[in-house]
Amino acid sequence: MIKQTTLPNGIRLIYEQMDAVRSVAVGVWVDTGSVRETAQTAGASHLIEHMVFKGTARRSAEQIAVEMDAVGGNLNAFTARECTCFYAKVLDEHLELAADMLSDIVFESTFDSDALKLEQGVVVEEILMNEDSPDDVAAEGSNMAFFEGEPLATPILGTQQSVRAFTRETLLAYKTAHYLPKNIVVACAGHFDEDRLLKTMTAYFGKIAAQSGAAAPLSERYPGGKRVRFIEKDVEQVHICLTLPGFARDTDGQFPLAVLSNIIGGSMSSRLFQTIREKMGLAYSVYSFPTSFTTTGTFTLYAGTGEKQAAEVLKRMVDEIESVRKKGVTREELERCRDQLKGSYLLGMESSSAQMNALGKVLLLQKREYDEAETIRRIECVTMEDIERVAPVCLDLENACAALAGRVEKQKAALGGLL
Repeated sequence: MIKQTTLPNGIRLIYEQMDAVRSVAVGVWVDTGSVRETAQTAGASHLIEHMVFKGTARRSAEQIAVEMDAVGGNLNAFTARECTCFYAKVLDEHLELAADMLSDIVFESTFDSDALKLEQGVVVEEILMNEDSPDDVAAEGSNMAFFEGEPLATPILGTQQSVRAFTRETLLAYKTAHYLPKNIVVACAGHFDEDRLLKTMTAYFGKIAAQSGAAAPLSERYPGGKRVRFIEKDVEQVHICLTLPGFARDTDGQFPLAVLSNIIGGSMSSRLFQTIREKMGLAYSVYSFPTSFTTTGTFTLYAGTGEKQAAEVLKRMVDEIESVRKKGVTREELERCRDQLKGSYLLGMESSSAQMNALGKVLLLQKREYDEAETIRRIECVTMEDIERVAPVCLDLENACAALAGRVEKQKAALGGLL
């Protein structure tokens, strides 16, 4: 049973017991990410995520690593477009250490100026590493084209210039503005005694000073229209990323699109995989996936292929979109992919980490409790009529944006003409 409470300072606590496991996962979810940033603060959320591990008043960076390693636990974090999460997974007997460590790094990090300079260099190397990964370059380029001029186009890592420009004061000012108690959810899932959990979480997270203020509601959108980016890279493959409109979380189109994506490219039995890889041997990697944000969403198709096959692969991707949009899908495809989505979802939710992620993310971004039974029901209820209803929206090539990374300069006219 999922339960939640609000600490006196405004931090929300949500938790679920899992008696069949020995682990407990704890996550601190913060309502800030790249979508909250400006050109001047681009990359702030991600750099803060790095900096909290560089030392607190009670622990050096080395002590943070040593203490967690000593119990075989995992302490990590990630930054997304709409949120930042710091999490730990430990054996149930080390719950207090997880709570102590997370509250210490998130709220008591010192942000040492010398450590900041070093970490700015680390993040710049991370940006350069992504630039050396052409599939990442294509994905980022396609997203930037689709959300051109909107906050969702802001890169999560920021830019080399924006990251280098931060000072200790400007970074702490961003953290102070966004790490407010009402912007924070603490999520726990796994094996624990409920009374002990409540006392532990209250002791470590309840001591944070209460503050007024909360994140403003998001009003994300995409500008519409067709845009293509060609990114010249001296690599062996051409990486193709095609982004189309999707649906926001908790909307009627979210689950029909998830099923439709499985039919088009979400599995080994999907149309794109069977055609482009299995029957034609044109690509090793080809797939599709939906992404839902708070007020909008995307549907993305990806393929990595040889330079000579790029035009043919892109044509096949576009042809498949047109075929589904005009002719629809079969009932057999619907039933198979609906069952597949249900099975893969349930299998993916068997760990304490996955449950903690669902609890924290849903409460933070959707303002409600995670409900696994409702999720399964919504998957099972997807009908042919639902697919027919969403297909014209998410398969609209007039609102398709693409990025192609590789040796594409000589093929710009041919590739661009396919969209």
